[in-house]
Amino acid sequence: MKSKIEWCPGCGNFGVLKAFRRVIERLESDGVERGRIVSVAGIGCHGRMPDYLDIPTFHTIHGRVLPLMTGIKLANPELLVSGFSGDGDALNEGMEHFVHAAKRNTDVALFLHNNQVFGLTTGQFTATTPRGKKTRTTPAGNPEWPINPALIALVSGATFIARGFAGNVSQLSDLMYGAIRHRGFAFVEILQPCITFNNTWDHYRENVYVAEPAESFDEAVKLVSDEMATGLLFRTEKQTFEETLLSSLKVPKKVVKRI
Repeated sequence: MKSKIEWCPGCGNFGVLKAFRRVIERLESDGVERGRIVSVAGIGCHGRMPDYLDIPTFHTIHGRVLPLMTGIKLANPELLVSGFSGDGDALNEGMEHFVHAAKRNTDVALFLHNNQVFGLTTGQFTATTPRGKKTRTTPAGNPEWPINPALIALVSGATFIARGFAGNVSQLSDLMYGAIRHRGFAFVEILQPCITFNNTWDHYRENVYVAEPAESFDEAVKLVSDEMATGLLFRTEKQTFEETLLSSLKVPKKVVKRI
């Protein structure tokens, strides 16, 4: 660990950090050098994640996690690139990058910390805040319908879609590991309570369940629409953005070590 952890006691980020550290150890046991595991974080409470990881990391500006991840992967396809982003960071500030990364099938893994609130800036509503929820910027209740991040990823073309819960570290670690090993755009939505501004620990503990992966796109639409369904929800295969682009530019093909 590089520095003292500064998250609120009880923050869901602790579960995410613990899960990802297990992923790093698992990749190393597979023979992956730690220097090949690169991660990016955006702006928000999750953005301190790079401070607590002993791997190459970047802390980028608001909403720009995916462009940086894409650039890193294009510059060196041998790297295993993952990124952490909050619901405000990815879906308010960076929605266009989210949709286009999924459409391109960029070979990276995005982990979305979905706590349904801007926690770092003390409790404003975000794109995933439930309708009617009272926040500091919606004191009479949020008038908007929330976005379902996994559904956006699915209809945009993501080839690996999963949902985990910060309170189930073992399951979450397996999902993150699977996402990094997947060839193509992998998206893991993490249901994460914000202990200070949106404490949903009891709600998730009582309602989340583990689902079986959908076997078709139509089944996946129904499955990801159930926001309490966790696990690997949908997976398919298609050519990645890097394979397509480097091939069209006639860049000499290089053998890429995966895992």
